[in-house]
Amino acid sequence: MKLRFTPRATKDLAEIADYISARNPKAAQRVRASILDSLQTLAIFPNAGRRQNVPNVRKLVTAKYPYLLYYIVNEAADEVIVISIQHPARDREYDDL
Repeated sequence: MKLRFTPRATKDLAEIADYISARNPKAAQRVRASILDSLQTLAIFPNAGRRQNVPNVRKLVTAKYPYLLYYIVNEAADEVIVISIQHPARDREYDDL
C-alpha cells in the first residue's frame, strides 16, 4: 500500500523534529527515522494498529519512541492515509475501543 500524509500529519512530523532538534539534533534524526520506519510497516501491514472510537481510524505506537500514528486504511485506493502523529503526553482526539 502507498502512504499518504494529510497536511496535519506532515505538520506534526515537522513540529516533532523541530522540537527535539532544538535540544538534540541527532536525537531528532533518530526519532524521525523511527516514525518513518513505523509508517513503512503500516504500508505492509495496514491493519496492525488498534481501532479507535472514530470509525475507520486506527492507531499504531511507533517501535522505539512512544509516538502515536493515527491513520485510515483506504482499501479501494490501496493507501494508508496518515492523519496525525502525536506524543502520548498531549491531548488526543481518539480513544481505543
